[in-house]
Amino acid sequence: MRVGAKAGKAEMTFMERALIEGRKAASQGEVPVGCLIVDGNTGEVLARTANRTEELGDPTAHAEMLALSEATRSAGAKRLTECDLYVTLEPCPMCAQAISFARIRRLYFGAYDPKGGGVEHGPRIFSQPSSHHTPQIYGGLAETDCADLLTDFFEKRR
Repeated sequence: MRVGAKAGKAEMTFMERALIEGRKAASQGEVPVGCLIVDGNTGEVLARTANRTEELGDPTAHAEMLALSEATRSAGAKRLTECDLYVTLEPCPMCAQAISFARIRRLYFGAYDPKGGGVEHGPRIFSQPSSHHTPQIYGGLAETDCADLLTDFFEKRR
């Protein structure tokens, strides 16, 4: 984790729910990334999604992008300043930029992505002067479970 100490029980529960979404995606042939957006004040889940790029034939149908759309509709607002996003894989640059635009309060992610990540790897979107907003970032939450989900998925496809 980059900011803060250990994750609490609530954070682990939300990440487990994101993992459930990732497992559902895997069973449908999608890269197994799951995401939740939670109202940080009430604990209400505003969005629960997974990758749907294959199903929709849309390269932007990443779990985070779909969750941001669903959560803004659910909240009736274009900014999610009191919301926390949980995702099983470090967001790519596209998703990191969208998270910035949405003004997400806290970002929790599971597995690190040295090849395609945009938070701790690659362009490190939130470290750029052009970043509009930087959430509190917590990486490596349930990292082993999240990484194993991806590894198992790709091993079965080879």
